Amino acid sequence: MNYELIAAVDLGSNSFRLQVGRIVGNQIYPLDALKESVRLAAGLTAQRTLDGASQLRALECLARFGERLRGFVPGAVRAVATNTLRVAKNAPQFLAQAEAALGFPIEVIAGREEARLIYLGVAHTLSNPGNQQLVVDIGGGSTELIIGHNFDPLQLESLYMGCVSYSLKYFPQGQVTKHAFKEAELAARKELQTIVAAYRSTGWEEAVGSSGTAKAIVDLLELNGLNDPGFHGITREGIDHLKSQLWHAGSVSNLRLEGLRPERVPVLPGGLSIMSAVFKEFALEQMTFSEGALRLGVLYDLLGRYHHDDQREETVSQFMQRYAVDRHQAARVSQTALALLQQLCPDATGQDQGDTQFLLWAARLHEIGISVAHSSYHKHSAYILANADMPGFSKRDQERLSRIVLAHRGKLERVQASLSEPRDSMLIFCMRLAALFHRARDDAPMPGVLAAATERGFKLTVDDAWLGASPLTAAALEEEARQWAGLDMELRLKREKYKQH
Repeated sequence: MNYELIAAVDLGSNSFRLQVGRIVGNQIYPLDALKESVRLAAGLTAQRTLDGASQLRALECLARFGERLRGFVPGAVRAVATNTLRVAKNAPQFLAQAEAALGFPIEVIAGREEARLIYLGVAHTLSNPGNQQLVVDIGGGSTELIIGHNFDPLQLESLYMGCVSYSLKYFPQGQVTKHAFKEAELAARKELQTIVAAYRSTGWEEAVGSSGTAKAIVDLLELNGLNDPGFHGITREGIDHLKSQLWHAGSVSNLRLEGLRPERVPVLPGGLSIMSAVFKEFALEQMTFSEGALRLGVLYDLLGRYHHDDQREETVSQFMQRYAVDRHQAARVSQTALALLQQLCPDATGQDQGDTQFLLWAARLHEIGISVAHSSYHKHSAYILANADMPGFSKRDQERLSRIVLAHRGKLERVQASLSEPRDSMLIFCMRLAALFHRARDDAPMPGVLAAATERGFKLTVDDAWLGASPLTAAALEEEARQWAGLDMELRLKREKYKQH
């Protein structure tokens, strides 16, 4: 389906942002933007739970965003959450309330996926994306560093350090000393040292900063004459001037600088210490600034899905290659699973339908665990899918994919919770039957099979003559019926003469 307007919501650790854009061809033209300083990371307790005040700030903001998004259909809006909701132990409970307030699903994305989307947003704003770029995005709870060329990222990393978390840890109540700043800078440099060798080996021609911390530093340097004349961005000299001003002030609240926005005051020391560490570890002299960031990357990723250039498809293909998947077997299982789904749910026939996509991805990836060990390979497959970096997939998407793959063979009781969701139980049924019918891994013709949903489960009608000549499959189907019965569901088996059309 094509949309004229699309929207992205970025639930960052410091700020929440909403971006609305108009699609014209392959380009997105920003129409409207909202930003609120929520400082979600500031509400993360020592036990890694979000406190009540931060949740309330977030929910009130999302309710306002939800009002702006009234009238948007679900497919035209994508909301993503970053580091704080990656680490908060009570994130699932909060997300249920957050989705209700916003009116749309919210995806918690992995750090490297966040980095990929940031680069996609930045690359679409660069005057010369053909240069090799080092992109640095210092957020509230994490810092993403990317090296990319054109629209392709070459290096992606997300480090657990951000302007909110560092400000709270090293500069309590906004108090700044030279010693505390050096401590924060040293901690950031230690984090950066884990990646700097690989990044220097890849190399870059230009350094680019994006998002709030970089924007705040640019504004302070330029409006207060702390930068090299004529340069729009951040310089090493400018950072040193700004650090000196901060030390002499002794507290951020005492800092008297043009362009210091109130919402940036509490998080400036942490962000500046991380930026200073980046300049030192990567031996930078200057950095330009890009208005492109995560929310724009989310919009362009959404646009790519509409134009059948879905990063998730590319990821699935790469995983099949990386784990040496038997493509013929994957194709057999995919075809049969899809045929069963179409019988159960005719509305799921389109390739762009969500359930169809997940079923096909699961069928193509269900055997990646064989690369680890053949014994219990479905468990290995599920573990990889739940924990690997999978560009384009949210953590929730990965968990769903993992559950379906785990359930494609073995005991159903292992995934009993998933079966309470009718859509997932339908996909699991299709995967299990497809894998069962293709156990021989050959191209023998499929029997005549009819599948239908019942009040308590499923009904399967199989060609009697074929089943009589296939005692191994007949026994497997009887065991399959017992598996469903063990969870108080049914798989009714019926044998009759059936001709395929």
